[in-house]
Amino acid sequence: MNILLLSMPDSFEHMPAVAVRMPNGALTSLAGNVDPHHRVAVADLILVQRRSRETVTRLMRVFDPEVVGLSVMTFQRRTAVRIVELVRSLKPKVRVVVGGYDPSLAPDAYAPTGVDYIVRGEGELTFRELLRALEQGGSFDRICGLSYRNGDQWVHNPDRPIHRLEDGEVKLPNRRARVLNGYTLLGRQVDVIETSRGCTYDCSFCSIIEMRGRNFHTYSFDRVIADIRDARDHGARTIFLVDDNITLNVHRFEALCHAIIDAGLNKLDYFVQGMTSAIANHGETLAPLMRQAGFRYVFLGIENILEGDLEFLRAAAKNAARDNGHNAGNATLKAIEYLHRNQMYVVGGLIVGNPDDTRESIEANLAFARRYVDWPYIQHPTPYPRTPMTQAFRDQGLIMNERFEEYDGTTAVVRTKHVSAEEIEYLRWKSERWMKIRHMPAAFRHDPWFILSHGPQMLAHTFRGSTLRSVLGLESEKKTFGRYKAIREVEREYA
Repeated sequence: MNILLLSMPDSFEHMPAVAVRMPNGALTSLAGNVDPHHRVAVADLILVQRRSRETVTRLMRVFDPEVVGLSVMTFQRRTAVRIVELVRSLKPKVRVVVGGYDPSLAPDAYAPTGVDYIVRGEGELTFRELLRALEQGGSFDRICGLSYRNGDQWVHNPDRPIHRLEDGEVKLPNRRARVLNGYTLLGRQVDVIETSRGCTYDCSFCSIIEMRGRNFHTYSFDRVIADIRDARDHGARTIFLVDDNITLNVHRFEALCHAIIDAGLNKLDYFVQGMTSAIANHGETLAPLMRQAGFRYVFLGIENILEGDLEFLRAAAKNAARDNGHNAGNATLKAIEYLHRNQMYVVGGLIVGNPDDTRESIEANLAFARRYVDWPYIQHPTPYPRTPMTQAFRDQGLIMNERFEEYDGTTAVVRTKHVSAEEIEYLRWKSERWMKIRHMPAAFRHDPWFILSHGPQMLAHTFRGSTLRSVLGLESEKKTFGRYKAIREVEREYA
């Protein structure tokens, strides 16, 4: 069969397409795990953000798929429904499958759409079995992890057990299936690699544990190294390790760094997500090893610098420093110090706008980010389907907005007990845009041609809404913020 797999064009505010166009690793993993006689095309629509409809139309006509699959996050739901409508108009009898966090956690939201099947949770084995059933005319009732339309009713099969990964059944991604190109991170071709899945913590904002439970499973290093080589051979010069929590097992992460070095793959740039506690408690040896292995950027899950907010976010434990087995306070500053000492840049992940936040507590986190992080990744708590945070906000009547296309992390859709949603977003926006330009000299030293050629576009994106009058201080920043919000609203119309 011909199979077309699509990721949505909607992007996060912190990942503008002018600077960051990351591939969807789930789709190439699906492509690598179907039976080999199928013909699969993977199209990441982030590469054609403003030409999504034209691109899908062209691919449908050229590729003539029997099955179209879409990977969807919550803020992409509206766009996904529009893409499904387009696909149906072009080929009414095509089978449409959706998967990803949003369909997995909110399958009922897709019942009234033109979707035929929902792949819940990990998709490789479920999707493979679905294709076999479609091809052979078999039944779907024994395919774990699958929801399917049966007449006017939906059938939800039992969940698929979490895959342990070690047995080699999940094969390498198929990057040859990509039919679009242009994946970049600050001008360098980028790809994504997965070395493990899962996390054992229970952060209240996390969709991962709601989708797969609290567990941690790993691939063999042989497979990981083969995957990195394959990404490099397809042109990647930057690798983003997308593991849910790679620093959960620090000794394994250290061994991975050694494996990268021993394989001669440490000339690539690596971007990783990490816990402050792991880096603070092991940074004396871990941080130099990470730098030797080629790590350049570390997304640090700081979450918040105030203990009360960390308790609400259920993130206190993963941000605790240890001294002889005892809690020695917040680990953030120590982790940042180790990373900076070893010439790595900190992408600071913080969450502001929690139920008890005041203007002063929000400003305290913003001031911390201004002082210590190299690139801000500051978000607002967002009530994604079935997360504990969602129930907490709903119980307190703090959810102000149920337009899911605005659930992108940087649009404040909840208020606190003391601050309105709009004021929370304004405080972040006003402070954060100036933080972003501080990193441009470092980016210029690493990729001068990209910054010279794209710097004006990046600045225009960061400061959109600004005018000469606002730059000269002749009008209030609230007016500029209003224009920014209007621009952001238009930008969400991807399809």
